[in-house]
Amino acid sequence: MEKFWRYKLDHALFWAITVGFHVYTRLYLIEQAGFTHFILEIFLRNVLLAIVIYVHLDYLIPLFAQQRKLVSYLLELVGCFVFYVISKNIHDVFLDRYLSVDGGSFWSHSFYNFSIALFYMAFSLAIQLSKEWFFQREKLRLMEIEKLNTELEYLKLQINPHFLFNSLNTIYFQIDKANGLARETLLKFSDLLRYPLYECNGREVELKKELAYIKNYFDLQRLRKDEHYQVSLKCEITEANQMVAPLLLVPFVENAFKHISHFQDRANKIEVEISREHNLLKFHVFNTTEQSGQPSERSGGIGLKNVRRRLELIYGESYLLDIRQTGKEFEVNLILPLHEAALPDH
Repeated sequence: MEKFWRYKLDHALFWAITVGFHVYTRLYLIEQAGFTHFILEIFLRNVLLAIVIYVHLDYLIPLFAQQRKLVSYLLELVGCFVFYVISKNIHDVFLDRYLSVDGGSFWSHSFYNFSIALFYMAFSLAIQLSKEWFFQREKLRLMEIEKLNTELEYLKLQINPHFLFNSLNTIYFQIDKANGLARETLLKFSDLLRYPLYECNGREVELKKELAYIKNYFDLQRLRKDEHYQVSLKCEITEANQMVAPLLLVPFVENAFKHISHFQDRANKIEVEISREHNLLKFHVFNTTEQSGQPSERSGGIGLKNVRRRLELIYGESYLLDIRQTGKEFEVNLILPLHEAALPDH
């Protein structure tokens, strides 16, 4: 069914039926007016229908109806009907000269032509809505599959969560209080595990939770790097009540740490910058790398390839992702739309 919509077979079927039925109902023109006028009738009527149908679907609905500019939409729609009726009336009056019956005045054809335009525009709109419903349902299904796959990838890394957290708490209290760095590191690690397990059950999470997760992950990874590595995280967002899809940002940071260079004669860098401009989240990751290929396609974990797919499913065309590698430098720029969290019910 997806290929049926993808290759626009619905359009081909629609026009095959429309033109076929029109040919069948106008066969009498061959005898009464001649083959040339028969072909002219078939061509003009269906070209005029195609003009008003596609203007309606590709122009009026996206620019006016979907933007809730209903007055402009109705005026433009009436203009389409007027265009079709007048154009077809002109041809009908011309065709009447070659028929044995009196076709009447110029306006006598108006009701029939208007009803034809109304029927086919409504029919084409029904097909378009069916297509959109199918793709929306398919998108929701794929989103659910991607969400389950993401959860499964994280579950593969788990022992029994409750056992794991209880063990971490036990280890935490066994560490001497004087060793504050070890206790702080263990707390960060515990929070890092807790986030995907318990905080990411919905389609969206609070941006501040996603940012806290990235900071904890970054801090833990930074502890493993020595003076040959320059890693920095710069977050300009202080208040983050907006919502964002969970676990979309950290794979880019994971990718940077996994594929960072190990040069001995120059700096090995990771730079992460997060900022907000109006309702847009701007996320930038830069790292030096020794690989000549595209690390994004070879990344482990849930992988950048899967993240790209999730972005397409969740945000459609409203996000911007630019991944590029120049020489020994790898860079990611991501822009996501944000919206305010819903207020709790009282």
